Amino acid sequence: MPVIPSLKSRLAVRERPACAHVMLQRWEKLAFLHWRWDADEIQRTLPPGLFVDTFQGDAWLAIVPFYMRGIRPRFLLAVPGISDFLELNVRTYVHDEAGRPGVWFYSLDCNQPLAVWTARTFFCLPYQHARMQARESSWIDYTCHRRGESGASHFRYQIADGTQHAEPGSIEFFLAERYLLFAHTSRGIRFGQVHHVPYPLADVKLDAWDVNPLLQAGFADPQRPPDHLIGSPGVDVRVYPLTA
Repeated sequence: MPVIPSLKSRLAVRERPACAHVMLQRWEKLAFLHWRWDADEIQRTLPPGLFVDTFQGDAWLAIVPFYMRGIRPRFLLAVPGISDFLELNVRTYVHDEAGRPGVWFYSLDCNQPLAVWTARTFFCLPYQHARMQARESSWIDYTCHRRGESGASHFRYQIADGTQHAEPGSIEFFLAERYLLFAHTSRGIRFGQVHHVPYPLADVKLDAWDVNPLLQAGFADPQRPPDHLIGSPGVDVRVYPLTA
């Protein structure tokens, strides 16, 4: 039987790894749109070796639009036109047999072809080419049109001033404080770690959203607004290589 993650194990993955990181990134202006989901349905979508992670019996499925800034390999400078782009991911929460909690991505839409190639090649992640745009006033108007799809997704959100960190054991901690990603490779399940300070979390107003990314991932329309909504102005991130 797999080990169920404990609060201790959830806190442990926040520690900075002893090995060298391979990339530096900044994630900005994130909106986390979460829906409660049937845990058995999520489990059926996972590869062998991964298990759905739940909070009080519920699984969660998320759409996360955000900005990627200053993306670069270790020891190199950011490059204008390459290092800054947009990303929108569809994700759920899982753990492995050892009880290590992390994220499973169904898709990651991106408007930087080099980033798509790099993530597919070195991290075995399901990145997708997309045309994306984010316009800002007092609101962020965020659109994503995946290559080969007939229509674009649109999100209009506003991140409030004032932030706080998630209390360990809270639903916000469960959803946001994730430092491992899992990938299904030719050698089986591998995980990669990221390190950053705990997310500064803020309330989010959501004026427009759609569920096309969930449908593209093979899920049914939840036919309701997100069950949980939170945002963050952003964090600086160190990215580490995949390991067994």
